[in-house]
Amino acid sequence: MKKQGIFTGITLIGLGAYFLINQLQLPLLSAFQGWPTLFVIFGIALLGQAYSAREYQHIFPGTILFGFGLHFLLIQLSKRWPNNVGMFFFIIAVAFLLSSRKMKSGFIQSLFFFALACIILFSERWSRLFHVVENGITFLWNFWPIGLIISGIYILLIKRK
Repeated sequence: MKKQGIFTGITLIGLGAYFLINQLQLPLLSAFQGWPTLFVIFGIALLGQAYSAREYQHIFPGTILFGFGLHFLLIQLSKRWPNNVGMFFFIIAVAFLLSSRKMKSGFIQSLFFFALACIILFSERWSRLFHVVENGITFLWNFWPIGLIISGIYILLIKRK
């Protein structure tokens, strides 16, 4: 890290606030006394370092730490927050997307993880669609030898030209 002051400053402020909240034991802030808060603090510190010092390689891990920490905090604070593995894929997709804007790579991975997150998060709503797709794949699987025949014809007749 070229400019360590940003990361170190944010980390010290965050850890100071974290330990102060633990010291004071305020019931209003009791949700912020666990390990997810530490993820959020270090994630914010990495993101601050990434954007202010133009060290964009820290965007991905900063987003992952911040997102996972925020996810676990929101699970504690709200019963309506989805506690599903699809949220992890969504956070990873956001991390790839933010990183790809500055690093110029990772956009395809972000689309893949967004699609995977949507499938997992909304799979109950799409169960009929999955049943149709499963039946279609089962039907096509019965005719897989035709794929071999077509491939052989392609290699013999078309690819030789």
